Amino acid sequence: MLCAAEIDRIRDATHGDPFAVLGPHTDARGETVLRVFLPGALAVTAFADVRVPAGGAAPVSPGRLVLVPDAPAAVALRREHPDGLFESVVPKALAARYRLRVDWSGGGVGELDDPYRFAPVLGELDAWLIAEGTHLSPFEALGAAPCERDGVPGTRFAVWAPNASRVSVVGDFNHWDGRRHGMRLRRECGVWEIFLPGVGSGARYKYEIRDQARHRLPLKADPYALAAELRPATASVVADLPPLVPPSAARGHANALDAPMSIYEVHLGSWRRPAPGGAGEGGQPRDSPFPDWDTLASTLVPYVQDMGFTHLELLPISEHPFDGSWGYQPIGLYAPSSRFGDPAGFVRFVARCHEAGLGVLLDWVPAHFPSDAHGLALFDGTHLYDHADPREGFHQDWNTLIYNFGRAEVRNFLVGNALYWLERYGIDGLRVDAVASMLYRDYSREPGQWLPNVHGGRENLEAIDFFRRLNEVVGVHRPQAVTLAEESTAFAAVSRPTYAGGLGFHYKWNMGWMNDTLSYISRDPVHRRHHHHEITFGLIYAFTENFVLPISHDEVVHGKGSLLARMPGDRWQQFANLRAYLGFQFGHPGKKLLFMGCEFAQSGEWNHDRGLDWHLLDDPAHAGVQRLVRDLNGLYRGSPALHQRDFEPSGFEWIDAANAQQSVLAFVRRGAEPTSLMLVVCNFTPVVRHDFVVGVPEPGVYRERLNTDSRHYGGSDVGTPFGELRAREAASHGRRWSVAMSLPPLATVFFEWIP
Repeated sequence: MLCAAEIDRIRDATHGDPFAVLGPHTDARGETVLRVFLPGALAVTAFADVRVPAGGAAPVSPGRLVLVPDAPAAVALRREHPDGLFESVVPKALAARYRLRVDWSGGGVGELDDPYRFAPVLGELDAWLIAEGTHLSPFEALGAAPCERDGVPGTRFAVWAPNASRVSVVGDFNHWDGRRHGMRLRRECGVWEIFLPGVGSGARYKYEIRDQARHRLPLKADPYALAAELRPATASVVADLPPLVPPSAARGHANALDAPMSIYEVHLGSWRRPAPGGAGEGGQPRDSPFPDWDTLASTLVPYVQDMGFTHLELLPISEHPFDGSWGYQPIGLYAPSSRFGDPAGFVRFVARCHEAGLGVLLDWVPAHFPSDAHGLALFDGTHLYDHADPREGFHQDWNTLIYNFGRAEVRNFLVGNALYWLERYGIDGLRVDAVASMLYRDYSREPGQWLPNVHGGRENLEAIDFFRRLNEVVGVHRPQAVTLAEESTAFAAVSRPTYAGGLGFHYKWNMGWMNDTLSYISRDPVHRRHHHHEITFGLIYAFTENFVLPISHDEVVHGKGSLLARMPGDRWQQFANLRAYLGFQFGHPGKKLLFMGCEFAQSGEWNHDRGLDWHLLDDPAHAGVQRLVRDLNGLYRGSPALHQRDFEPSGFEWIDAANAQQSVLAFVRRGAEPTSLMLVVCNFTPVVRHDFVVGVPEPGVYRERLNTDSRHYGGSDVGTPFGELRAREAASHGRRWSVAMSLPPLATVFFEWIP
């Protein structure tokens, strides 16, 4: 019999080690005692399929073995406390494999397996790797996983909460009652665990945690949950771990530095809003403002494929509580947002993208997390995932918390999450958000609001180590995948290998190019001659990193207006400026990225609460921009000169960078083969320039491949007669050969060299 104090700790759910008292135990006399706690139970019988010798039936009394010839053995347990504590001495054979038959106070009789008869679920190696912070697949050991133990189906739960005094699993299966399923603490790694028989996929659950002072915290969602409820509900959902997606050499080639990469960035909730009452996954009615994965697979994927993009980048899809964060304040890093359906739907979506030849990039957010009570904040009553000092642990810009990158378990949580998306869903790459905010301790802080590193500097050494660890792990275990850094400062060697002192990213967003060129193209053409450096400056540093040229969602929100609205002039000039700018982007060294809607000149600022203005495509000017982007993608993908040597100085050559007076640029792009050459000429004024002479590096024919002023795109159709220019031996721009052309107004023209 337990002492009163232990009974009270079981009753009020403060017992730190329920496995020490519940389930089968050997007492001081060597007898096996079975003890269960089932609130609401009137009577409990333990039974097992243990055959006993014939002895005739006997009246059943608590603690007595029912002897029925050739039938399962059973023992009625004594009621030791009215709140539901039962215990009795039982035969060892029964204790090894028993079930419980329960008469409930609300009526009815049920049978169940006792979680406290099962051995620990976390293996010694897993526990050791978790403690060390080197588990490459922590999601296989932690979280909720449907499984079978001793032939009994159920779910094993494991959660890291080393400073908790008690942790329970609560959910639909136990009336959200923290007294019923207290967990076992694995002290060597700070993980609490339990196997719950009968709990399967789809069950909703959370963790009820008491801190060191035994105060009950708000119910916590599982950091490693693979699925979650649809907001505003916040419970985790038991789900099966997606199977490994085998490595693909084809995907590796498509993600290589010398391959074309044209990225379509999408916010799934506002790309195209579904009609109310439409069918969702499995044909079920769906009353939701969000499209489901199968709908997106049948609409978004064919559209992006038809437009000629090579990759689809999704704004963060990890579970997040607030729609207005666009996913950038995630709560469940391992759970695809339930806004779009279940994880299996996302598996199908990614597979459909790959079938269409599209890569999938995820916007990934390891920089910060929200302080919602059901999330990681004060997870076990302490600053487990973040820093206690707000000078290190609080983002003033976003009112969010900053991960403690110096803690091994936290780094492992994040690195494991990266591998999870790459290996379990076959994701092609991760665009890492807000890298600059992680690299600098004084990011967006005034003096006195930040703490220096151990050397007295502003660099966040722990975050730098984290990035190197992340990129090395990805490089070894998923070499086909890529990582892309959104890094807005001049931090050196972001996209250089770690062995050379870099951070190890494959690509870096070129925020400087974006800011400078958008500033330039937003100016009235009459003033551009005075700001010519803005359009050319990017080539001074273009080969210091492996750059992506991003026209992202950040450029069409917060009062900036749409890309089209930023163009100067009347309506015709606005469209012409936009077409010329897009042509310049596709001719410039670096991979390409366009946010949804920019490809057809969305006229209004992006609003995450509504779909894009697809009706604009009824207007020939908008449809012309869409045709242009489709053709630019086709030209870019089909022309090695425009992508093969994006990151090599030998792949680019200025013809004329100094013509500020006329706001004209001319340059050459080269591929790996000597015959792979493309001449690009940009005119950023609304003036047609007839007999305009441009020096060229080689004799021969220069065939017009694309002209953003073409009538097919809504332009004035000034161009090259018969589509070809023949070089003449007349020196210009320091070259022996030159061509004369009619240079269209506000346009970019591509000429392919034909030897």
